[in-house]
Amino acid sequence: MNSVWLLVVTILIFIVAYTVYGNYLYKKWGIDPSRKTPAHTMRDGVDYVPAKAPVLLGHHFSSIAGAGPIVGPIAAAIFGWVPVLLWIIVGSIFFGGVHDMGSLFASIRNKGKSLGEVIGISMGSRGKKLFAIFAWLTLILVVAAFTNIVANTFVAVPQAATASLLFIILAIGFGFFVYRKGFSLAAGSVIGVIALIGCIFLGNVFPISLSKNVWMIILLGYIFIASVTPVWILLQPRDYLNSFLLYGMLIGGFVGILIMRPTIKLAAVTSFNINGKLLFPMLFVTVACGAVSGFHSLVGSGTTSKQLDSEKDIKVVGYGSMLIEGVLAVIAIITVAYLSKGKFTSLLGAGGPINVFSDGLGTFMTSFGVDYSIGKSFTALAISAFALTSLDTATRLARFIFQEMAADIKSQDNPLTNKYTATLITVLISGFLGFNGWTTIWPIFGAANQLLSALALLAIAVWLKKMGKEYKMALFPMIFMFAVTLSALTLIIKANLNNYILLGFAVALFILAIILIVEAKKAFADKTEILDIESDSE
Repeated sequence: MNSVWLLVVTILIFIVAYTVYGNYLYKKWGIDPSRKTPAHTMRDGVDYVPAKAPVLLGHHFSSIAGAGPIVGPIAAAIFGWVPVLLWIIVGSIFFGGVHDMGSLFASIRNKGKSLGEVIGISMGSRGKKLFAIFAWLTLILVVAAFTNIVANTFVAVPQAATASLLFIILAIGFGFFVYRKGFSLAAGSVIGVIALIGCIFLGNVFPISLSKNVWMIILLGYIFIASVTPVWILLQPRDYLNSFLLYGMLIGGFVGILIMRPTIKLAAVTSFNINGKLLFPMLFVTVACGAVSGFHSLVGSGTTSKQLDSEKDIKVVGYGSMLIEGVLAVIAIITVAYLSKGKFTSLLGAGGPINVFSDGLGTFMTSFGVDYSIGKSFTALAISAFALTSLDTATRLARFIFQEMAADIKSQDNPLTNKYTATLITVLISGFLGFNGWTTIWPIFGAANQLLSALALLAIAVWLKKMGKEYKMALFPMIFMFAVTLSALTLIIKANLNNYILLGFAVALFILAIILIVEAKKAFADKTEILDIESDSE
């Protein structure tokens, strides 16, 4: 079978879904472009700063993408390409799209607060505290892991380290001229993209080689600064410019596949049980980004909601980003599916899923004249840029949630609500975990992340019901994701009876999920409707 059909048909399905189902959600939820968003009503020049739709799409897409939509589908290809492809398509449209758009919408209507605050309003303070603690601990693990991943990448590919440092300087210059000197976004984008290419060139000429521990310390210092600086000077411009790398990678892969027309060689379906890994639930835990991912809800209700210029942008930023990520996930599965089983195993063993993906895109790009080594290096560099983006976005999100938790402590001049204190505590704990065995509990991250998506869908469903709006589009995905994650946690507990740390985390997550389900059941039974906070404040 020709892989061109997979890609083209999937994109057509996503276009129809964006038009039909995206509009359905937009109308059913009563999205209103005439309402002022928190970015305007609470503008502070630091976190609440309105951004034009293309800029915010770039930030949101860069933050949620990371390496997730690439690593997950390639790792899940052991079950065959058909179940992975079906989950990407169905998941992106009916699970991830609803989850991401709903998280953004609920946050917008609650002063740009996190989903934990939304739970507090619709389910009570206990649900809010449990969700906030769970989300913060998950982000601590993400920061610890991504600090290691980025440091390892910089050691292995020092060209990426140089280019990434130059990207930061470029982003600061872009933000200053566009947001403070009134430079045109279009002209700035053209110059920025040219400079971006220059950074890649200079990175290849002047690679910076340092040890992993030195990079770890530099990265921890960077994310502290990046988390407390105004979004317009670094986060917005850097993510916007980085998104061009991702678009370039996507276009390169798309055009390469169209010209090369690689034939699918991987088995369509292999087995339900692969060396003890069961297709259900493990496929739905392994393929997170690219179908549905709890981390997206934290980004949508964290940094993105504070920068949304108009409610009309909710659909393109929330739902559209998820579908674009689905396209990236389909390209990732094609980079596996056209390989023989022997070559797939060899590439996977030599450098993991990123190596498989980079090799595939490098090969596809040769069809229109790009040298294989340049195409592969460009792909690896683009992925490392997104991992760095996800890293500092996760740090800022953890800071938001910590400040919200600290705000509940009734004390005059509570220092824990200070953004510097909140960031310092987050970075220190993440750094300690990053230097001391984050890998011990990393195997549970997939289940924890998907449990977070189930909790986010629960929060959205309860809030929509309390607001008197249609909520079944969130209810059914929520039930499925709870079934997936509770099943996965049961298997993890059974397989790790002698690993007390991992066992403890798995049991704690399982109990937490049950408590929140009970709280949600009470909230669903409660007939009391809640006020629309944002409109009430105007």
